[in-house]
Amino acid sequence: MEFLKIKISVFINYLLFGIMLNSVGTVILQAQRYYGVSASSASVLEAFKDITIAVVSFIVASFITRIGYKKSMQIGLAAVAIGCFIVPSVKTFIAVKLLFAITGASFALIKISVFGTIGLITKTEKAHISLMSFIESFFMIGILSGYFIFSYFIDDADAGSGRWFTVYYLIGAFYVLALILLSISPLDESAAKPEAGLKFKQSYKDMLRLLMLPLVVSFVVCAFLYVLIEQSIMSWLPTFNNKVLHLPSSISVLMAGIMASSTAIGRFLAGVVLKRISWYICLTVCLIASACLVLIAIPLASNTPPHDIRLWADVPFAAYIFPLIGFFLAPIYPAINSVILGALPKNQHGTMSGLIVVFSALGGSLGSLITGYIFQHYGGQTAFYFSLIPITALALALYLFQKMKQKHLLQSSLS
Repeated sequence: MEFLKIKISVFINYLLFGIMLNSVGTVILQAQRYYGVSASSASVLEAFKDITIAVVSFIVASFITRIGYKKSMQIGLAAVAIGCFIVPSVKTFIAVKLLFAITGASFALIKISVFGTIGLITKTEKAHISLMSFIESFFMIGILSGYFIFSYFIDDADAGSGRWFTVYYLIGAFYVLALILLSISPLDESAAKPEAGLKFKQSYKDMLRLLMLPLVVSFVVCAFLYVLIEQSIMSWLPTFNNKVLHLPSSISVLMAGIMASSTAIGRFLAGVVLKRISWYICLTVCLIASACLVLIAIPLASNTPPHDIRLWADVPFAAYIFPLIGFFLAPIYPAINSVILGALPKNQHGTMSGLIVVFSALGGSLGSLITGYIFQHYGGQTAFYFSLIPITALALALYLFQKMKQKHLLQSSLS
C-alpha cells in the first residue's frame, strides 16, 4: 500500500501517452484524407514523434535525476495538455506535426522517469519484471482506448470534415486530471539522487561509457529492432485495413485496436508467466509464433475483394487474424527492459532508461518511414511481409543479449 498512489499515477500516465503516441497511425490515415497528402508525406508524423523522443531523451537522460522523476512527469503532462487545447483551433498539418513533437518530448521525460520510478518502488528482480509488464500493458490499453475514442470523432462520409480535431479537447482534459493526481502522489527519490558535485559533462561521459558495455550494446540492438517491428505494423495497420482490406476509415481504426488489445492481454499474462519460466525461452517462442502469423495472415489479406461493410460479420477474416501478432510480440519489450535495468545499480537506471528511449524512438521512426515507403511503392502486403526481416534479426539479437547477460552475471559474481 506504501506506493499504491504513485503506481496508479504511473499507470494512468502511461495509458494517456499510449492514446496520444499511437494515435499516429490513425492521424496518418486522417492526414491522407483531410489534407490530401501522400502516404510517404503522412509518415513523417512518426518521425516528428520519435526523433523528438530520441533527441530529448539523449539530452536529459544523464541529468534527469537532478530535475526529479516526479517533476519531469509533471512537466510532460502539462506540455501535452496545452498542445491538445491549441491544435483544434489551428487545424493545420504543421500544428499536428508540432503536437506530435511536443508529445514525443514529453514522453521522453515520462518514460525515463517511469522506468526510474519502477526501480525505486520494487525490491526484487521478479517484482521489477512483473511491474514493468503491467505498466507496459497499460500503455497498450491506452492505445486500444485511443482507437475507440478517435474512431468516434471520424466522419466516414466527409473526408474534409474537421470533426476529428474535437477529440483533442477531451484528451487534453484527461492530461490535466492526470497532472492533478500525480501532484498529490508522494515519491521518495533519495535513492536515485546523483553523486554530490557530479557535473553535467561527467554525466554525459558516464552515459557514453555505459553505452560501450557489451551487455548494453546487445540490449539496444534488441530494443531498436523490437520497436521497429511494432511501430511499422501498428502505425500502418489502419491504412492497411483501409486500402488493402477495403474497410471504411472508422472501422479501419477500430479493427487496428485488436492489435492493441491483444498486446495488452499478452503483457498482462507475461507479468505472470515470466515469474515462472526463462525470459529467453519465452521471447524466442513468441518471435517464432509472430513470424508464422505473418506468413498465415498476409496471404489471406491478398484474397480480399472490395465489398460493402454493413455488419461486423462483413469484416474480412484477415482483419481479425493479423493484429493478433500483438499477443506474441507483447512480452518482448518489457522483459528486455527489465533485464537490462535489473543488471545495473539504481543510480544508473535514469541514464539507462534514456538510452532505452533513444534507441526505441529511432527504431520506431525508421520502421514507420520504411513501411510508408514500401506501402506507397510496392503495396501494403509487401510492406507487412517486410516485418519478417527484423523479426529474424531480433531472434539473433536476443540470443546475443542472453549470452552477454550470462557473461555479465559471471563477471559480477567474480568481482
